[in-house]
Amino acid sequence: MLELRGRDAFTLRQRERKAFTLPELRERFAVTSLPQPHGRSTLRPCRAVARQLLGEGGFTLFELLVVMGIIVVMMLLITPAFTSIKSAGDATSAAYTVKGVLEQARSYAMANNTYTWVGFYEEDVSKASTNPATSGTGRVVMSIVASKDGTIVYDPNSLAKVDTTRLIQVGKLTKIENVHLATFTNGPGTGSTFDTRPPVAYRIGDTTTPPNSLTPFQYPVGNPEPAAQYTFLKAVQFSPRGEGRVDNNSYSLTTAAEIGLIQSHGNVAPTPSPSAGNYPGNVVAIQFTGVGGSVKIYRR
Repeated sequence: MLELRGRDAFTLRQRERKAFTLPELRERFAVTSLPQPHGRSTLRPCRAVARQLLGEGGFTLFELLVVMGIIVVMMLLITPAFTSIKSAGDATSAAYTVKGVLEQARSYAMANNTYTWVGFYEEDVSKASTNPATSGTGRVVMSIVASKDGTIVYDPNSLAKVDTTRLIQVGKLTKIENVHLATFTNGPGTGSTFDTRPPVAYRIGDTTTPPNSLTPFQYPVGNPEPAAQYTFLKAVQFSPRGEGRVDNNSYSLTTAAEIGLIQSHGNVAPTPSPSAGNYPGNVVAIQFTGVGGSVKIYRR
């Protein structure tokens, strides 16, 4: 390999330094004028605008970084206090959102050696969220909370609303629009499709088995306890070992439990078929196992 020495090496270094200075980069990537007939030339519109705004200098790297920083700050300021999917598109995309929330709660419980709960609430999608919330159809609201001290928080022998001051919020509220919590007829457990999925004893839907939780929790949480906007009467609990149950420890671990979703038409839910006891159209069952807490989606 040829090694440059003395004057040649010095000249090469000088050229390299010059090539990466801002004036040199500006000149190299400057927008040139377009040749036109009869010897006339017309500047491109972007160059004309740049001249009016910044003169001949163009944008510097520092200026671009300042603008990007301002945009990031503005986005942080206008981010709402909840995550909202304006339209689920279909029940399947909503099911993957629910799956993600369940997996986040389970992972948090195991990583922090504590208990977590995922609450489900449905409100009227045709109206803005109220405070306190008003139940209805078409917008599913989910919240994750965790025990501050790693204990189960409630008394298993005297079930009551969970003490809000002993909970912490995990992430933001998740809201999914144009979906409805639904209860489906059990599958026979002979396959891996929606119609052949495993049967379950406990589920979260529009008719819940078991009934509303005897250990509900609220949003927001804090100490002292703030006024409740949402009270979650349907919930999934995860233990520090990742075990998943509907509601609380008063219900035994099962092979699987289920959350049903169907796409709504605004605040109107489809009517189930009287003969089949099931809903037509785009329906999804999200099942989570009791021992492993793993989540699987069955759709039709």
